[in-house]
Amino acid sequence: MKRSWLVMAILVLFAGFMISGQTKVVYPGYESKTDTRFNDLIEILKTALDETVPSFGPYTLEPSKSGMNEARYLQDLKSNDEVNVAWTGTSEQKEQDYIPIRIPLRKGILGFRVCLIAQDNQTGIDSIRTLADLRKATIGQGTGWGDVDIYRANGITVVTSEYEDLFKMVAGHRFDLYPRGISEAFPEYDARHEAIPNLGIEQHLLIYYPWPYYFFFNKSNGALAKRVETGIRMMMKDGSFDAIFKKYNSVWIEKADLKDRRIIKVVNPNLPKDTPLDDASLWFDPTKWEL
Repeated sequence: MKRSWLVMAILVLFAGFMISGQTKVVYPGYESKTDTRFNDLIEILKTALDETVPSFGPYTLEPSKSGMNEARYLQDLKSNDEVNVAWTGTSEQKEQDYIPIRIPLRKGILGFRVCLIAQDNQTGIDSIRTLADLRKATIGQGTGWGDVDIYRANGITVVTSEYEDLFKMVAGHRFDLYPRGISEAFPEYDARHEAIPNLGIEQHLLIYYPWPYYFFFNKSNGALAKRVETGIRMMMKDGSFDAIFKKYNSVWIEKADLKDRRIIKVVNPNLPKDTPLDDASLWFDPTKWEL
C-alpha cells in the first residue's frame, strides 16, 4: 500500500512538472472576426512546435487576449509583455530590436502585390504602366505596417488607416490602390464584396518588391527562437513547410494569372544585408511555379 501511494505521489509530481515546464507561446490576436490573413503562419508555428516536442518538451499555443495591429504587437513583443512571437516584414531596425528567424514564411510571395480597387476605377488604373505613373496614384496601407516606409521611400503617396476600414475606403475612392499579397487579395475580396459592392480586384497590374516575412522574438527569448527555427528547418526537410505554402497559396497563385500582368518593381530600401537572397530554395519563383 505504501509503495502504491509512493508511485502515485511521484506521478502527481511528474505531471505537475510537465504542466509547469510547458513552453507557453502567445501570438498576436486577429484585428477582426473576418481577418484570416495569418492562418498559414499560425499553422507553420504550430507544426514547428509539434515537430520539436521530443527535443524541447510540451507547449501551449494561444492568441493574445485582444486583437492587435502590427504596430501594437511589435511594441508588446519589444516590452516582453504578453506576445512572445510575432510576424512582420523585416528591416535593419527590426533585426536590431528583435531576434529574427531568416526564413521567409511565405517564400517571399508577399512581395508580389495584387491590388484591391474601386471596381469602377479599372480603366483609370490601366494607365499605370511605370513607377513614375504609380507615383501619381495614392496607395492605402494599414497603420504601422512596414510596407508604408517602402512605398514612401519610392515617392508614392500612402494613406493609412485601420485594416477593416481600408476596404471601404478604396471602394469609396479615398485612395486608388490597396496592394495585397497574392494570397490575401482574393480571400479578402471574397469575404467583403457583397457588403462592399464597389470593391474590385485589379486585373492587370502586379507591384513587386523583396519582402521577406519572418517570425520575430524578444531579445531575451533566444530559447523559443531556437526551438521554432529548429522546427521550421525540420519542416523544410520533411516537406511539410512546402505543403503548407501550397495549401494556402496555390489557388491564389493560379487565380492571379501572374504571367499576364505587367510588373512594376519597387525598391525596398529597408532590406537588411543579411537577407538570404542567394538561397533560391527559400523564395517563390513565379517562372518555376508548379502545382
